[in-house]
Amino acid sequence: MQQRFNLESDSLTRLYMGQSNSVSKMSVLSSYIKRVGNVNSEILKAAIGDTVRVSTKGLTFISIVASTSPFIGLFGTVVELLETFSHLSSQKSASLSVIAPAISQALVATAVGIFVAIFAYSFHLLLKRKAYELSSVLSSQADVVMSKRTQES
Repeated sequence: MQQRFNLESDSLTRLYMGQSNSVSKMSVLSSYIKRVGNVNSEILKAAIGDTVRVSTKGLTFISIVASTSPFIGLFGTVVELLETFSHLSSQKSASLSVIAPAISQALVATAVGIFVAIFAYSFHLLLKRKAYELSSVLSSQADVVMSKRTQES
């Protein structure tokens, strides 16, 4: 996504500097403009929408992982604790030296779930921000192209 953003950003810079009247040939908008021939704002909006949709395709999965992993970890903790208490019920005496390692092991599941959630959520936010930046650059290019078209008319 970073490479796409850099290409689109360079194309926008050329438009702003007056070095070009249209988007770069490497821009994703270029293929839409070529197919249609006559550029209009609806085509450019559709191109931007398609690009953002494709670039954010995996965000839902990452969001699901980020939101459910703590619960999966907690579930693992509960299961481990239930197993520990089940084993303790069959023993005649239960001391802290017997219970503490089992509870410690159970809490590892929660720690792993939280660990996964932190990284998944952070990665989700980073990708979401990159997608927003790409959308913003594409929208700016579309606005500049449309303003140049109206100035030419």
